[in-house]
Amino acid sequence: MKFLRNLLAAILGCIIAFGLIFMMFIIFASIVGNAEDTVSIKNNSVLELQLKQPISDYVGDNSLDPFAGGLFEQNQGLDEILHAILVAKDDKDIKGISINNNFIIAGLAQTQTIRRALEDFKESGKFIYTYGDFYIQKDYYLASVADSVFLNPVGALDFRGLSSEVLFFKDLQEKTGVKMEVIRHGKYKSAVEPFIANEMSEANRSQIKELIGSLWNSMVDDISRGRDISAENLNIIADTLGGRSPEYALASGLIDDVIFFDEYEQKLRRALNLEDDKDLHIVQLEDYVIRSNKKKIKKGEGKVAVVFAQGEILYGEGGPDVIGQGIINEAIIKAREDDDVKAIVLRVNSPGGSALTSDIIWREVELTKEVKPVVVSMGNVAASGGYYIAVGADKIFAEPTTVTGSIGVFGMVPNMAELAEDIGVNAEQVGTNKNSVEYSLYEPMNDGFRTVVQEGIESTYDTFLQRVSQGRNISMAQADSLAQGRVWSGVDAQRLGLVDELGNLEDAIEEAAKMAELEEYGIKKFPKYKSGLERFMEDLGGASAKIKNNLIEDEIGVEAHTILKEVKRAMDQKGVQARMPFVLDIK
Repeated sequence: MKFLRNLLAAILGCIIAFGLIFMMFIIFASIVGNAEDTVSIKNNSVLELQLKQPISDYVGDNSLDPFAGGLFEQNQGLDEILHAILVAKDDKDIKGISINNNFIIAGLAQTQTIRRALEDFKESGKFIYTYGDFYIQKDYYLASVADSVFLNPVGALDFRGLSSEVLFFKDLQEKTGVKMEVIRHGKYKSAVEPFIANEMSEANRSQIKELIGSLWNSMVDDISRGRDISAENLNIIADTLGGRSPEYALASGLIDDVIFFDEYEQKLRRALNLEDDKDLHIVQLEDYVIRSNKKKIKKGEGKVAVVFAQGEILYGEGGPDVIGQGIINEAIIKAREDDDVKAIVLRVNSPGGSALTSDIIWREVELTKEVKPVVVSMGNVAASGGYYIAVGADKIFAEPTTVTGSIGVFGMVPNMAELAEDIGVNAEQVGTNKNSVEYSLYEPMNDGFRTVVQEGIESTYDTFLQRVSQGRNISMAQADSLAQGRVWSGVDAQRLGLVDELGNLEDAIEEAAKMAELEEYGIKKFPKYKSGLERFMEDLGGASAKIKNNLIEDEIGVEAHTILKEVKRAMDQKGVQARMPFVLDIK
């Protein structure tokens, strides 16, 4: 017995020792990797955009983090990508950009922003070429900005228009005995519709059709300029699947040539005036970001602070992918109290969430704009709670493809009464007062509880309308006419007065500087997230959950796992929700 105890202790000691050695190696590698002040780039080089990782608006200001970089980061920062393209525009060593088959994991507004940065890059006279083995629709949208677009001879190009799919769970609830009790306000507030119906309502179908139609029109307008094909002809190509083969794509004018990758490399050599046997100097984006991050384009004693709010809105601290009142309000307060900061831009990329948290953040924006100008820049989506926290700003900018609005609230409470009855579970409650037992998961929702929740929904909705009325300087009746949970594209939101201008984050920053009367200014970014190492260790802590999640997906399939995740997400929601009216899966 003693021998086994000593053996186990020795094994445990070895595991700990190996773990410590491994961590020391990682830390050493990170410090050495970040010790290099710059990346050596040869003259006559091409910057290659391979957007391999998911794109977030912001991954953190890592300039002082010795553990920052690809080893710990799982996302690419949109701000860093845009800055790299801007620096490359005037970099004498960079002669052009090559976009190489991305399968880009980004929202439509983020993709549009990158595309416009590339349009600006072309004004330098430098070239942009792109090559793809297969272009999915969003990839082609980005690629269409290039001077020349090339496709693999056995590849394909997906160009068919936008569609959206919504899953419905009413029958699933009836079969399992687990259902969501729903209380809502808003004709279009259809986040709850999948739990109370088996098919899409006409109101929901109407808003989705108008929304994706507006987003598609923005894409088509950009592609039309890039490829010199009329919008009418692009829609004909989409209707006839005119890019489904390399030959059709070439005949339709969507691409410039059908070639193999080695032939594409020869095209790059000719663009660089290199002989066929000379080596190409290709610089990867992640390497170039190290160089570009050390070059500040905007400089000045006065600063414009950019506060990034991205992800679902949940009550609590928050983090890189979750908007909590803790981290966001702390960032706003730091920017407000910083004497160097003369104006603030709140970058919002959120489908909404907790109405309480949204109002807490809204209040901080209200307090801040009494001291300094506050401008909002909307990303892929700034809907419901995302719009709530934005509406108090002095001015709001949205991308044409931003999904916004969704002014409405709802509540959903899980109920297992039918399942409990089916499996023979009976729950009995004891309380001291008439309403001390507020609600039981195992009993049907009573009218009294439903009435109380409905009162809360109506009160929150009225408060939301007041915030919109005050922020947009319109009557409550006007706010209500634009509300009811309806979502809009950025283009329609500007037309209706929900936003002031169409533009990207840079446009919002310039407007904030103008409002603060700054001719020269620098940029400060907030919030400061945990270091790369801290996040890496947290990820290790959750590794078992991730493995379990992957095993479930492998066992039941991607489609069934998607349904399971949607049901779980709904059941995890706490409190009154100001959230997007549906999960927008645009294809």
